[in-house]
Amino acid sequence: MSWPDPPFRHLMRITDRIGLLEHTDGIVPMHERGYRVEDTAYGLTIVCREPAPRDELVTLARRYLYFLAQAQAADGSFRNHLGYDRHWKDVPATADSWGRALQGLGTAVARGPVAAIRGESLARFDSGAQLRSEWPHAMAFAALGATEVLSVIPGHAGARRLLAVAVGIIGEPAGNPVWPWPEPRLSYANASIAEAVIVAGRDLGDDRVVRNGLRMLDWLLSGETRCGHLSVVPAGGWGQGESRPGFDQRPVEVAALADACARAAAVTGDTSWLTGVGLCVAWFLGDNDARTPMLNERTGGGHDSLEPSGRSRNQGAQSTLAMISVLQQGRRVTAAQAARAEAAPSA
Repeated sequence: MSWPDPPFRHLMRITDRIGLLEHTDGIVPMHERGYRVEDTAYGLTIVCREPAPRDELVTLARRYLYFLAQAQAADGSFRNHLGYDRHWKDVPATADSWGRALQGLGTAVARGPVAAIRGESLARFDSGAQLRSEWPHAMAFAALGATEVLSVIPGHAGARRLLAVAVGIIGEPAGNPVWPWPEPRLSYANASIAEAVIVAGRDLGDDRVVRNGLRMLDWLLSGETRCGHLSVVPAGGWGQGESRPGFDQRPVEVAALADACARAAAVTGDTSWLTGVGLCVAWFLGDNDARTPMLNERTGGGHDSLEPSGRSRNQGAQSTLAMISVLQQGRRVTAAQAARAEAAPSA
């Protein structure tokens, strides 16, 4: 199967010398809406995942890391919103901006394209990893950064402690087979919760925790599949008994699902999980509830939301990054399939 390569031209269009602009009007950056740590940290994650980034992508990684450094407080917490006037609009905290920052920094520690990025990211991660959040999503994102750190520094005690705390904050899957999720309502980037439980169980050597995460992910993937294509949780969330499909579907939900399915395949060795990655790529290419591509091949951007009549015209930071992330996972699947085919003995 041939899927498009991840395009970075729109991401570069909406990145300036300060950071990654959050919103667009169509493809035009809305400078007046400013920047967000959550997006910039996600950008660092995605750029560092590139196996051989071009010079201009290395420049983006440096710029995103510098932005995170300016957002981090002395105690390791993070602000989130920077205005175009260069003034921060909030105070440091351990909400999603903290979790996403640790995910980006952890990924840069493991996969940063140059030694200086890896070293500075480790120092910033170490500072942030001393803190904890009460929010399951924030802890899940932080855990995903921690597992990246452990992949290159297996004895990193701070990363291991962060994973153990994340499992406790996320909680056990409910015993009800109809709704085994640890929360009463699905919200956003839901599969990141399951992925964090899977990697925590693996890295902590707890098979029961791994099984919990896989059960959560299997239930989520089944619930977000409808008539052979993805029909993901909309921006307003989804609770038991609510009708489907729901619209204002967001690309970040699909990206989290692709990452989690790829992770499940890697942890278990069960390649059937990669079917979920294929569904995610197909969602961006138009196999979705509105039969509308969410990848704009002309601009290289990702559209912000899927509606009954089609797609939002805006191509903001989070949606573009989510699209790139899913195509990165699709490329890995294609490469792995090609490698297996080449290694298979001829008849």
